[in-house]
Amino acid sequence: MATPLTASRLLKALRDEGLVVHEVRSWRTHNRNAKGPWGPMHGVMIHHTATEGTGSSVDLCYDGRSDLPGPLCHGVIDKKGEIHLVGNGRANHAGLGDRDVLRAVINEDPELPKDNAADTDGNRHFYGFECINLGDGKDPWPEEQRVAIEKVSAAICRAHGWSERSVIGHKEWQPGKVDPRGFTMDDLRGRIKKRLAKAAEGPPDADGSGSGGSVPVPPKPQHPPYEPFPGRDFFRTGASSPVITAMGERLVAEGCDHYKDGPGPEWTEADRTSYAAWQRKLGFRGKDADGVPGRVSWERLRVPNS
Repeated sequence: MATPLTASRLLKALRDEGLVVHEVRSWRTHNRNAKGPWGPMHGVMIHHTATEGTGSSVDLCYDGRSDLPGPLCHGVIDKKGEIHLVGNGRANHAGLGDRDVLRAVINEDPELPKDNAADTDGNRHFYGFECINLGDGKDPWPEEQRVAIEKVSAAICRAHGWSERSVIGHKEWQPGKVDPRGFTMDDLRGRIKKRLAKAAEGPPDADGSGSGGSVPVPPKPQHPPYEPFPGRDFFRTGASSPVITAMGERLVAEGCDHYKDGPGPEWTEADRTSYAAWQRKLGFRGKDADGVPGRVSWERLRVPNS
């Protein structure tokens, strides 16, 4: 039995393991605690998103779907091996699973029983991490991403004093689930075991590599040159801001101009159409090119600070 890590302790544990971590919007207070209990904690659960694209996947896991509100996990692990924290507290990721599996995780048994029942609340007891992968058995798992999955799991196990046996896949918890698809959980647990046998790697340097924190990080400028991503919810009907004007001017400069008048400070259909052209220019397709800014496309647009 373990008390859930606070947001600050979770962030520190991940960074101490050598991970690059991004804090997404209001992740520290974003949870489903009003819908059920959170804790005691017994393990870490790994999933795949069945999506592609970092920005849209992170936004989906933060916001959720019409039939399943977010957060859909606690963190998203992208293809580069970077972590995007989207929730702190109860999250809609595990669902109902097998109580015999939970008992085996608590006891850290060497073998897990077959998950043949859905009778126990997993959202209460597991940290959940979604890994960006289509889950079709063809989408590759870059080594950087697999190392990050290993490090995330080890960081939380180290913080709670757990072994690798406290890490399971969604497919081992709930009947009918296949995620994560593309590697075996036994292989992942073997990697976690080896990592736990060593000291934590230490926080990454400013360039993203592990160093133990020996290189000082220069302070951020008071006014960063580019406007930070304000979140998808910012771009809604009725929104008005100089940021939207600056965004439109950058879209025009990039040749993604669908404006008849403007651009101006109010979010309009012309903004959405122009931004969709920018997303397509970057190679996004389908729902990833819906015209609503996501983090990756926004950062590549480099909107000047207004």
